[in-house]
Amino acid sequence: MKKDISLSDLISKSNIEHDYDPNAMSVEKARTWITNFLSPLEQEETIHIKDALHRILSKSVKANINVPNYDNSAMDGYAINIDSLKGEGPFSLQITGKVFAGNQLEGNANEAVRIMTGASIPAGLNAVIPQEHTETHQDIIAFKTKPFFNQNIRRLGEDIKSGQIVFQSGRRIESCDLGLLASLGIDSIKVFRKIRVAFFSTGDEIISLGNPLSPGQVYDSNRYSLIGLLKCLDVEAIDLGVVPDDKNIIEDTLKKASNMADVIITTGGVSVGEADYMKEILKKIGEILFWKISMKPGRPLAYGKIGHCHYFGLPGNPVSTMVTFYQFVREAILTLAGQTPIPKVPLIKAKLLMSIKKIPGRTEFQRGIYEQDDDGIFNVTPLKDQGSGILRSMSEANCFIVLHEDMAHLEKDTWVDIQLFTSLF
Repeated sequence: MKKDISLSDLISKSNIEHDYDPNAMSVEKARTWITNFLSPLEQEETIHIKDALHRILSKSVKANINVPNYDNSAMDGYAINIDSLKGEGPFSLQITGKVFAGNQLEGNANEAVRIMTGASIPAGLNAVIPQEHTETHQDIIAFKTKPFFNQNIRRLGEDIKSGQIVFQSGRRIESCDLGLLASLGIDSIKVFRKIRVAFFSTGDEIISLGNPLSPGQVYDSNRYSLIGLLKCLDVEAIDLGVVPDDKNIIEDTLKKASNMADVIITTGGVSVGEADYMKEILKKIGEILFWKISMKPGRPLAYGKIGHCHYFGLPGNPVSTMVTFYQFVREAILTLAGQTPIPKVPLIKAKLLMSIKKIPGRTEFQRGIYEQDDDGIFNVTPLKDQGSGILRSMSEANCFIVLHEDMAHLEKDTWVDIQLFTSLF
């Protein structure tokens, strides 16, 4: 997709009064269109590495020292010069010195030096014999096999060399990276600022927790699902609560959100109901496309911009909200956050343990439970209840069964693709 296609051009070629529906857009095409309008934010900040977990580097990190910064022993044992060994063995050497980690050599290195793990290798010695491979008699060690050059020695710079690029810009910092940065003496790094995501639910029937339900009302589950999903992405989440089906309140809330956030997410109000005012309001204050996606669950989707702010209008059914977030919003937020490359969700082959009915022409994300057998084969069972309003299915499942557009009815033992929930973040 070329980057010179503007959002307004695309909107002008579609009928925004009705859903943009080129025979319903495929999941992959929708992802590609959205990616076309995303660029990483450029604002950065300097933070201490203790606060850097899951932040995105805005500048590459270069080592300014060698790691290790001296030759040291990888074992407790005896450091020797193998060039002093004559014949094929067995060998015996006198213990002429000792050295412990962080301390200087006591004695000399004329023959064998008792050495501890991490201790500096004395000059002139080029191998370490593990203590369990020796026999000791007073100040004499005996061993049968001649070690090879550099055996059990960590050489200067063998892990990281001074001047080496350790992490490229765009890397998401993990816990192991914090230790590596500390080993280089680096206490602060430059990172992109966190993405700010404002979100709210819409609908007169949606009630916040702590309030009693009246007939026809439901508690707002979508906001709490979004809170959990956004925490996994380490963004600054701005919860704007539940907004009733009132045009003025919805418009004011969207304007407020666009002034404080980089991304706005709403749930509900993007279908064709008479009280779904979102389309009319968004057309007035932003550049928005309304798509029908050839997928189940999650057919209606809105994407566009309100000022500088990216907007995602997700369907209101609880499962549809989560599926569309996973399949579209996740990658968009990671792109805006500056992470490169964007980690793709792996598709794993699994064998169906029961048949599935499916209509060809759309992608389905059915909830399933996978297990790996003793031979390493993944087997997956689809849950019985697949309705888009059955949120329980997301808690009971541990994967999506991805049924591609061209698939129809699938018999037991058919191989399918699955996305593990644990790999989505």
